[in-house]
Amino acid sequence: MNRDAEYEPLAVPARPELTGGRRIGVLLSHGFTGSPLSMRPWGRYLAEQGYGVRVPLLPGHATSWQDLNTKRWDDWYGALSAELDQLAAEHDVVVVGGLSMGGALVLRLAADRADQIAGVMVVNPAVATKRLDVKLLPVLKHLLPSMPGIANDIKKPGVEEHGYTRTPLKAIHSLFQAWRLLIADLPRVTAPLIYFRSPDDHVVDGASQPIILDGISSTDVEVVPLPESYHVATLDNDAPTIFERSAEFIARVTAP
Repeated sequence: MNRDAEYEPLAVPARPELTGGRRIGVLLSHGFTGSPLSMRPWGRYLAEQGYGVRVPLLPGHATSWQDLNTKRWDDWYGALSAELDQLAAEHDVVVVGGLSMGGALVLRLAADRADQIAGVMVVNPAVATKRLDVKLLPVLKHLLPSMPGIANDIKKPGVEEHGYTRTPLKAIHSLFQAWRLLIADLPRVTAPLIYFRSPDDHVVDGASQPIILDGISSTDVEVVPLPESYHVATLDNDAPTIFERSAEFIARVTAP
């Protein structure tokens, strides 16, 4: 498969003969300035277990950072919510997962649509930051269109995410603005949660984890460290841990 195809959405139908006769759907979301390329190996692994998998391409991604700068949180959330509509209509039960901004998006889904989500999987999710320059974004976004990119934080040699090399400021400010309401609504998240975290992450700092874990109402929570990976852990050394532990998690939380 060529690289252009790797950027495309992934959609694999469920194989209920492998999952006890039930149709189990999994929705995975990539992160800010990324693409389905970062989620495709994870999605493929879960599809091999019989799960119906969808990895959408969020608006403004896999085009140009200038295009992304015209998009906002509501665009990304709306696209993901529409995918959940389709999965819920076609499957008996659905689990959601996301990387970085994708983690924030699926937590938002879990808060808004708790009755439709059996489990939540997050990899280095972002809902806060310790960076002080974020406070300047309301002004900076009108002065500068972009800043250096955040993509490709991967420890494993020879692996690339192929995300944007620039970070569009109007778009990322929209993301940061969405965090406050999401944090306020975290108590509405009641689904079982598995939280994968790289201690050595150069994109998402340590601010998000305690906020998420202290904020949610879920009583079934697992935290899985990823000691040999940086931010894009789905493509990094600990990817097999994510794949295997998430498959076990899905099987458990969707059991009849």
